[in-house]
Amino acid sequence: MQIKNRQQFLTIVTLTAVGLLALDSIVRPPLMKLWNDRAKEIRTLKNQVNDGNREKSQKDFFQKRWAEIQGASLPNDMTAAEQQLYNGLNGWLLFSYANLGGVAPTWRPVNDPAYKILECRVDVSGSIDQLARFLYSLETDPMALKVQSIEMTTKDANGTVINMGVQVSALVLTSTDIKK
Repeated sequence: MQIKNRQQFLTIVTLTAVGLLALDSIVRPPLMKLWNDRAKEIRTLKNQVNDGNREKSQKDFFQKRWAEIQGASLPNDMTAAEQQLYNGLNGWLLFSYANLGGVAPTWRPVNDPAYKILECRVDVSGSIDQLARFLYSLETDPMALKVQSIEMTTKDANGTVINMGVQVSALVLTSTDIKK
């Protein structure tokens, strides 16, 4: 088709340019947003796959660590759990040469049936070195314990004998199966 009239040709070119400009301003932004959203989703999915592969490669480590945690937790029997905690306490006292003032174990109720918490208030006295050794032996023990709080007061005017109250929580797993 041959265009003979120059004005007709310029009108068609102008209308085509305006149409393309309008099409560009109407169609391009939603397509760019869609493109960017998909690129972001692809990045997120790639990161999730990489994280999953990393965790999958560390499966043996996690299973070994879980077995260690299970082994370090107290037995599911209340008296046996308290006895194991008392045995640990005796070992810490022997290591530190600190003097036992009192022990007050209590079972804390939890909403999760997979575990129980045995809380124990331990009062010991001795020199600062003895108390430091007591805390060191408590913290380095493989038993699943957490020190909740420590209170220290002096017994004499010189501060050579110190009373220390330690609030400890012990973990008791009621279920030993590994959740996969």
